[in-house]
Amino acid sequence: TFRIAASTRRTATIVFLHGLGQTNVAWRGMIEWMAAQLPSVEWVLPQAAPKPVSLNAGQYRPSWFDMATLPPGHAEWDEHGVAASVAAVEAAVLAEVHRGVDARRIVLMGFSQGAALGLLVALTTLHELGGVVSLSGWIPQRGREQIVHTEPHLPVFWGHGRSDAEIPLHYAEEAMAFLRDVLRLPTALLTLRRYDGLAHTVNGAEMYDVVLWLQAVLR
Repeated sequence: TFRIAASTRRTATIVFLHGLGQTNVAWRGMIEWMAAQLPSVEWVLPQAAPKPVSLNAGQYRPSWFDMATLPPGHAEWDEHGVAASVAAVEAAVLAEVHRGVDARRIVLMGFSQGAALGLLVALTTLHELGGVVSLSGWIPQRGREQIVHTEPHLPVFWGHGRSDAEIPLHYAEEAMAFLRDVLRLPTALLTLRRYDGLAHTVNGAEMYDVVLWLQAVLR
């Protein structure tokens, strides 16, 4: 885990979860740019441990849970891996609460597999979080069975590229329909932004939209 401290008095924390096969430090440049726009936010970037990944023929890669296919299969579900990673993120949230941060000033943000993890935590935690940001993420189908308690005031920002072949855009649209129609989250709290020509990555326009959204939910 590495941290980027707030440059003024800290009033909020964002926990950022990297994607499959990535390191937290690979996101440092982007996060430092965002941190400059959000001076009272401290950033916490946990690092997933290397594990054998079925998608990569058992090769060890940083991973929050095992995956066999991309796009993710309907029945795909590494119960033990997900449970361990959910517990690790819950522990990170609890540590911030113990440091005096109101849970409503804690936002979970992730890319791809990290977004899936952040969504699972945000939709199952007993903490009333400030929001969740999914960048090119999805909500695992099997994970939806665990969602029995959802904070009805959870703001969600979902950014997704129209040209994403690994997690196609329809994963985002279907997940947002699930949040709205099944979990009954108010539409006013749900933001879905689609980016033309964007593949399975992020770009400046998306990051600018995320910063504006974070400034609004953490104001």
